[in-house]
Amino acid sequence: MALLLGLLMLLHAKIPNRIGNLGSLAETLLPWFGLLIPVLLAGALWRRSASATVALLLPALVWFNLFGGLLSDKSHPGSDLTVASHNVGAENPDPVGTARALAASGVDVLALEEITSEAKPLYEKELAKAYPYHTVQGTVGLWSKLPLSDTWPVDTKMDVGPLADTKPVAVRMAYTRALRTTVATDQGPLAVYVAHLGSARVNPRAGFWTDSRDRGAQALAEAIAAEQNDRVVLLGDLNGTMDDRAFADITSQLRSTQEAAGNGFGFSWPAGFPVVRIDQILVRGVKPESSWSLPATGSDHLPVAAGISW
Repeated sequence: MALLLGLLMLLHAKIPNRIGNLGSLAETLLPWFGLLIPVLLAGALWRRSASATVALLLPALVWFNLFGGLLSDKSHPGSDLTVASHNVGAENPDPVGTARALAASGVDVLALEEITSEAKPLYEKELAKAYPYHTVQGTVGLWSKLPLSDTWPVDTKMDVGPLADTKPVAVRMAYTRALRTTVATDQGPLAVYVAHLGSARVNPRAGFWTDSRDRGAQALAEAIAAEQNDRVVLLGDLNGTMDDRAFADITSQLRSTQEAAGNGFGFSWPAGFPVVRIDQILVRGVKPESSWSLPATGSDHLPVAAGISW
């Protein structure tokens, strides 16, 4: 069992996705496989098996090779710009309190996802004083202390099929869950993307269902690949971990601030007992200085923040 566990983690990229997206599901839960190591160690000690104990070196070494770097604090004090992202939750009972808490964080650029039409004016009102510039496209928005320009929605293929192109623009805008804008900084323009990709679901019939999320990830990767600005920040709820192969085309272009400059895994969902990091801050052309989670709000996600420099 120890050897199988080690091989499973070592060769996770070889687990096929053909049946129920088992590969993506395994990669989503990959850090938690480490919990099986002390369980197997207890069994080896109970059986007084030297061979089983030695065999546990394989999964232990593989796990530390994959995730050991996340156990140390890689943050540095100071940054040129602070950014944050928060899925505020469509069912958030206190959008006003959430907006005030986020404004009090003092970050320079703030992305919100899952903004409902009812809550939108509340967020705009409460954030206006701290953030004089903002844009909302569909259900995502960006609030900034610095001027914004060149803003447009990004199509993440939420609405597909033969009838999708026949729908009016106003109808298609309701499906908008990503945007692109330029933030004017003292160091030059910074391209910022905000995205809320489709949900991932586990159910008996479909297994790990990620179709809409995976389409969105591919569309987002294509948009970033076409981006002319060398400096890029992606903020949002991507509904997946960066170990998941579905995001390979994104992670090949951008790097996670949590992995580069965080302390720990930075799990963000569910807020009451976070077990996965599906809220991401990814960058290109800038240096991650720090990455952390903000206190819980009325949402089922934790806000995530990062400091970056040039």
